[in-house]
Amino acid sequence: STTEKPILLNNITDAEAFISGAEVAVIGFFQDPQSPEAEQFRLAAGQIPEVPFGFSSSAAVLSHYGASASTVALFRRVDSDRRDLDMNNRDVDAKKLTRFVRMNELRLVTEYNPVTAIGVMQSSLQFNLLLITDKMSPKHPERMRKFRRAAELYKGKILFILLDSNLKTNERVLSYFQLKKSQLPALVIFHTPDDEHVVLTVDEISIERVQDFCNNFLQ
Repeated sequence: STTEKPILLNNITDAEAFISGAEVAVIGFFQDPQSPEAEQFRLAAGQIPEVPFGFSSSAAVLSHYGASASTVALFRRVDSDRRDLDMNNRDVDAKKLTRFVRMNELRLVTEYNPVTAIGVMQSSLQFNLLLITDKMSPKHPERMRKFRRAAELYKGKILFILLDSNLKTNERVLSYFQLKKSQLPALVIFHTPDDEHVVLTVDEISIERVQDFCNNFLQ
């Protein structure tokens, strides 16, 4: 069924279920549903089909989330974080709102690129695990399935990041970790506050291998 976006959230129960039901959820809190800001919000919602957008004008919902009128909040399950954008600023339009979502939509496994890099750097999680691999490889779907399964085990502790070795913009990351393409796939875990890291080149990804690697580093 094609659900019209954004979904109307009439009460706190609706809003809580909406947030808990997605990796990333966006809610627009608007006292006036017909305001120009609310219209820009609807436009942005239509441009990002894979992210659920909710909308609420309920005073109880706004109060529960401590949201002022014309605020957009993005909720992330991966690090239980919330990011707010003030839509009262006349400069904020659908384009800027779309960029705000793209920058901050961290998932269980986030693909690293120039846009998501901002959200990755601002994440409250201090441990990051990179899978550096070739997305064009026939083995990629199976690698991702296992990497994602492992990510479920470290939700709220480690941010799992996919880094495509084919992207020109990612070449400097490879050189930073002193990796050649012939050594891939590789796992890199690091502690962001002090940049302490460990690199592991692997023949193949397995959930157990990822667990061992993470647990050793965390210990």
